[in-house]
Amino acid sequence: MSPKIKFQLSFMMFFEFFIWGGWFVTLGTFLGENLNASGGEIALAFSTQSWGAIIAPFIIGLIADRYFNAERILGILHLSGAFLMYQMYGADSFGSFYPYVFGYMILYMPTLALVNSIAFNQMKDPAKEFSLVRVFGTIGWIAAGLIISYVFLWDSPEGRSAGMLKNTFLMVAVASAILGLFSFILPRTPPKILKNEKVNVSSLLGLDALKLLKDKNFLVFFLASILICIPLAFYYQNANPFLSEIGMDNPTGKMTIGQASEILFMLLLPYFFKKFGFKKTIMLGMLAWTIRYLLFSYGNAGEMAFMLLIGIALHGICYDFFFVSGQIYTDSKAGEKYKSAAQGLITLATYGVGMLIGFWVAGKITDMYLISENRHSWENVWIIPAIFAFVVLLLFTLLFKKEQVTYKS
Repeated sequence: MSPKIKFQLSFMMFFEFFIWGGWFVTLGTFLGENLNASGGEIALAFSTQSWGAIIAPFIIGLIADRYFNAERILGILHLSGAFLMYQMYGADSFGSFYPYVFGYMILYMPTLALVNSIAFNQMKDPAKEFSLVRVFGTIGWIAAGLIISYVFLWDSPEGRSAGMLKNTFLMVAVASAILGLFSFILPRTPPKILKNEKVNVSSLLGLDALKLLKDKNFLVFFLASILICIPLAFYYQNANPFLSEIGMDNPTGKMTIGQASEILFMLLLPYFFKKFGFKKTIMLGMLAWTIRYLLFSYGNAGEMAFMLLIGIALHGICYDFFFVSGQIYTDSKAGEKYKSAAQGLITLATYGVGMLIGFWVAGKITDMYLISENRHSWENVWIIPAIFAFVVLLLFTLLFKKEQVTYKS
């Protein structure tokens, strides 16, 4: 890649994930404290991510891949998203907020695939080049959290009580407009499918890869992937409200430790794969979920604050060792014919079905342990996903038979 194209793609990735991290992390805190939303209502808002993941293949497969250049539809989606984000900034009740967040996530989730498509289209050796571009996405997510906590102090007790968290939506609206306009000068990425070419809906959703479920090991992994997304939803939905409620300073900024660890453990993943193999690596990822939630359950913002920070830092192991390892395993099992379909199926199962269930369960559990207005028994809330993740770990350990999986870095 030329330096110009590398800069364009890195800028694109930075803003793509700055946009996501700039409002999604603090969403639960904002809804609970500023819109007086219940746990169930907060779960509804977070589940829009899952509906976006389910609908995204249709937008990409039926529209983007057939009629428009990827960079143009990326621009249109982000400009439209900027408008919806501004409407979320002005919402004064959950009822007026929800339609906008639902519409926004239907538009945003397809952009995750579009930015990858644009990047891959410019690379001669994606295995070596993609990570050097994608890392700017993680940097963008970290930057958003640091700005919220340490520059504007929007998530401080004073900022939250003054309703300043809603400014995250305004910040993201501006960022979305910038990326939307910038997208039109990104390298051309023409449609992959001819207009008169038939599109198989089952292939768009990855359903062609259902044949892989005949393999017992893959079936066990597939079911474990759905189940482990239930405790994962607890983290996305409850971590920031939890840290804010118990009085941790700069909770959003401290949560960026998780993204920093994600970069570190992504670099360490090839070593673990080679040293311990796929089964033990993915087991370690699931065990990390249990340990993280136990640390959250028994830690506090005082003398035990280190337990919370360790729990946040475990994000790299939780995410990379399970989800990235799972993507590698899926790729190795699918073969050339079903590679894309298999990855689509796993995405649909995890971010779609698994997390949709998880957000609903997390909302119910959070409401169950509501002590008083905006006060929860967090020890009980976090124990449940800890136990659930451990049960999934035991089932996977017993049912998944060891097999050799090659990691190509």
